[in-house]
Amino acid sequence: MPDAQRGLAEQLDAADPLAHLRERFVDLPDEVIYLDGNSLGRPPAATLDRLDLEVRSVWARELVGAWEHWLDLPTDVGDLLGTTLLGARPGETVVADTTSINLYKLAWAAVAARPGRGTVVTSADNFPTDHYVLQGICAHQGLQLVTVPAAAEGGPDLGALERAIGPDVALVSLSLVDYRLGALTDMRTVNAQAHASGALVLWDLSHAAGAVPLALAADGADLAVGCTYKYLNAGPGAPAFLWVRGDLHATLTQPIWGWFGQRDQFAMATEYEPEPGIRRFMVSSPPVVLLRAVEAGVELLGEAGMERLRAKSLALTGMLIDLADAWLRELGFEVVTPRPEARRGGHVALRHADARRIGRALIEKAAVIPDFRGPDILRLAPVPIATRFVDVYDALARLRDLVRNGEHLDVEVTGRVT
Repeated sequence: MPDAQRGLAEQLDAADPLAHLRERFVDLPDEVIYLDGNSLGRPPAATLDRLDLEVRSVWARELVGAWEHWLDLPTDVGDLLGTTLLGARPGETVVADTTSINLYKLAWAAVAARPGRGTVVTSADNFPTDHYVLQGICAHQGLQLVTVPAAAEGGPDLGALERAIGPDVALVSLSLVDYRLGALTDMRTVNAQAHASGALVLWDLSHAAGAVPLALAADGADLAVGCTYKYLNAGPGAPAFLWVRGDLHATLTQPIWGWFGQRDQFAMATEYEPEPGIRRFMVSSPPVVLLRAVEAGVELLGEAGMERLRAKSLALTGMLIDLADAWLRELGFEVVTPRPEARRGGHVALRHADARRIGRALIEKAAVIPDFRGPDILRLAPVPIATRFVDVYDALARLRDLVRNGEHLDVEVTGRVT
């Protein structure tokens, strides 16, 4: 008799309004189940054509003359991304540089905009690079970095955060979705806490953009950064984005003064005068070809619609949690991602003492590609635009059987952690 639970998964796939979009990605081998889109998204098929067109028909034929329409790509693609996925207004988003560089630029600008305040606040579960950037800024400017504890289920402890935000705080910098446990923080609440004391808030949206609906303008956000190679499917090395609320443009000065942020750029003046709008946060020549990859990824997500993507994501992660409870608890696994939908991002974290070895065995023996984060977290991300319900069912069944049979025990886990 067919497994009733797998039959339910098949029914959900048959009724899925997003099912046809799965065919818009470059094919995987039939047996492979990819659950690591929260680290690197799959390439849309349209991206290959768009990159080929940009090289063969634009760069190759127009040569340097193509800069006439390349110069505005960072803001054009930024507006597409911002209005489609971030809940931003036109003219507030630019695609440029890397997440770390953008975080540095905006954190530095925020601190400079609050003179006389000597404290920056972050959380213990913020992404390591975010910690490093903030540590560097504080060390160079003689500021204090306060790290509040994480909540047990991930994300900052909001009570501790509120107590930490006093009149000396210039900036609060947090990740909206915890990169390890997948916990989603209440953005509006944190913004209100910070603004009550006159502090600015800088959000890292790397695990949120394209995974959860965002409303930066409506939720009263100030600043945000994020990458495009995860849920936005723009590919390795794709440029990041930054967002600055429109009324802050004229009051913020970023620290890296380059010619793409200069007013009247081609006048080649020797004195720096920043652009009046979002372009003042640019620095140097944009990566044109990869901007086209960002554009293709955002357009595909926009076609799907964030509300539909979020609904399917919650259904997929809910099924994953239910199967983990039913099959994996007796094998030493613990679901550590928040169970309430309002607190859940786009991936599910499973804790296991031998998570690293199990993750490697899943890849080598079961054709399931997960993600490991030390010391004991296995992350599974059923990205809704490209993952079926039967993929979740089959992946958990393969994981259960692999550990139950002890197949992971003979796998080597030396070398670089991935």
